[in-house]
Amino acid sequence: MASAQDIRRRIKSVKNTQQITKAMKMVAAAKLRRAQEAVTSARPFALKIKEVLSRVAAASGGASHPLLEVREVKKTAYVVITADRGLCGGFNANVLRRSVTEIKDRNNSAVVAVGRKSRDFFRRRNYEIAASYVALGETIQFHQAKEIARFVMDKYVAGEFDEVYLIFSEFVNVLTQRPVSVKLLPVETPAEETKGPKVEYIYEPSAEAVLSQLLPTYVESTVFRAMLEAKAGEQGARMTAMDSATKNAKDMIHRLTLSLNRARQAAITKEISEIVGGAAALE
Repeated sequence: MASAQDIRRRIKSVKNTQQITKAMKMVAAAKLRRAQEAVTSARPFALKIKEVLSRVAAASGGASHPLLEVREVKKTAYVVITADRGLCGGFNANVLRRSVTEIKDRNNSAVVAVGRKSRDFFRRRNYEIAASYVALGETIQFHQAKEIARFVMDKYVAGEFDEVYLIFSEFVNVLTQRPVSVKLLPVETPAEETKGPKVEYIYEPSAEAVLSQLLPTYVESTVFRAMLEAKAGEQGARMTAMDSATKNAKDMIHRLTLSLNRARQAAITKEISEIVGGAAALE
């Protein structure tokens, strides 16, 4: 049985850890509010641009564009978005597990790693890493997403990639983050929904010109939204993980306190027995 001094030292260590996890939970909660607001603001734009894209594609009469070109798939790229840091439960592991499941079915593939965890994971396993983007900060900026989108679009137009997929964790709520895979390139224009009377639109200078401007914006906004979703999911997962760690520390302190009391009682009982035995020997 451990001595009382050892148990006291262990209790102090666990209390220090509990203070750290409690502080990290509060910080993650504050960051989560900002990240959740950013996601909520980005979703309507992403849905609307997809709706406009379908409308313009229908009006363009099957116009061609390099980002719409469907060709034989020889090489597939996966943009895998994770966090730069850990201590967020199974957040990173779930995304990486989903990406490995997707990649193993492809003979020739490359990874665009977004986040230090993604880069280190694929580097250790000798995957082909076409590019990596790390240390993006706690607040995702649009120019960061634009840089990633431009890289994959240039590679796609040059014929180095024949398909591009986004793999990220979609933010559902604080307790739920769902890993998803979204096809980014070639851009798939959804069929225009015809609810009510059909409305004719006038495009200036033409539907084809509008489409050529809209397609890159759609790709950039999709990457931006995925990064915002991943950041909100990371903070939610970290807050949940630190809350569980704080509760576990509290339970551990309670168990160690009981052990300390038992150790003290055993020491007192031993001392009393020695005193009684000594007194009996003097009689």
